[in-house]
Amino acid sequence: MENLFDRVIVGAGPPVVLIHGTGVDAATNWGPLIEVIRDRYTIIAPNLPGAGATPEPDEPLSVEGLAANVIATARSTGAQRFHLIGHSLGAVIATAVAAHAPDSVASLCLHAGWLRTRAREAFMFDLWARLLRSDRSLLARHLILTAMGPDMLRSLDEAKFAEFEAGFSAQIGERIFAQIELDARVDLRSCIGRVSAPTLVLASAHDQLLPTYHQRELADAIAGARYQEVPGGHGLPLEDPARFAAIVAEFIDTQQAAGSAPRL
Repeated sequence: MENLFDRVIVGAGPPVVLIHGTGVDAATNWGPLIEVIRDRYTIIAPNLPGAGATPEPDEPLSVEGLAANVIATARSTGAQRFHLIGHSLGAVIATAVAAHAPDSVASLCLHAGWLRTRAREAFMFDLWARLLRSDRSLLARHLILTAMGPDMLRSLDEAKFAEFEAGFSAQIGERIFAQIELDARVDLRSCIGRVSAPTLVLASAHDQLLPTYHQRELADAIAGARYQEVPGGHGLPLEDPARFAAIVAEFIDTQQAAGSAPRL
């Protein structure tokens, strides 16, 4: 059964749906991008189960179920066709949305996504779950050191590391266990061939969580997808929000001008 997610809705114009990654909420993941495009687009940013005011799930999550709920959430606002942007787990879900509802997706932008979870990633996600059960601050520290790129980490002093730890610790908690468990089971191979929207696959060159070979594999599996690699880590939307927002805004502006215009 499709359920509606808590969501952020701001702006005016053609609809853009933003899907956040594991352990953050929509406002945190997308705040800077929203500010850049809200003057010309209506932004619909769902909070996945365990984020924002969307409750934790009663059963294990599935990519297909989340994709159906994202579509239902978007359509509940009147958006029948929309630009779609996803980060990390959000990129996985966005890919599934584009595969299962191709007529709804005018364009697709995927940052730090992956086609399938391999043994390395399953090992990593199990570590996340163990650290979270032990002490969320330990997971926060691990994520800071692995999700941020080297330039960002080099710029931080002791006070900034402490500030980041507090911020990360406030975001993560037992509510995200289901998201982490889903991360460990991702496999888009059965549906990826149905993605037909103009697609940009964006990779961060210094991504330690999901290295660039994952994004290359994703781009190779989507017909006509464009691959772009930029400096930075997995957390690029927060690490270098200006660069990230400029790339995404240019892509959707170009698609909008090309005539794949979504509508409310």
